[in-house]
Amino acid sequence: MKKADVKVGAIVGAKSEEELKKPFQGKVEKIYENSALLAITSYDPVDATAISDLNNKIVVNFKNLKAARAAKNSKIASTNEVKVEKIAKTKKANKDSKK
Repeated sequence: MKKADVKVGAIVGAKSEEELKKPFQGKVEKIYENSALLAITSYDPVDATAISDLNNKIVVNFKNLKAARAAKNSKIASTNEVKVEKIAKTKKANKDSKK
């Protein structure tokens, strides 16, 4: 890919010749002169340890990026998003709280 084709927030397919054995997908977080910082979003389970060591981030040269498509047999990286829901009280819980 060319620098002009890479946008922050885009999901791209990538490969790393040194760090990872298989291709992976990542979300572009920052663009540099010849490369981009990716937050790894899906990857092959073979690379799980390496991904963990990289803290789910990697810098990849533009020549190793391509437009993303659905990954087969890949593992989705966990995100730091937390969903909080309010739990309704039951009748028994209300009685116990009155005691």
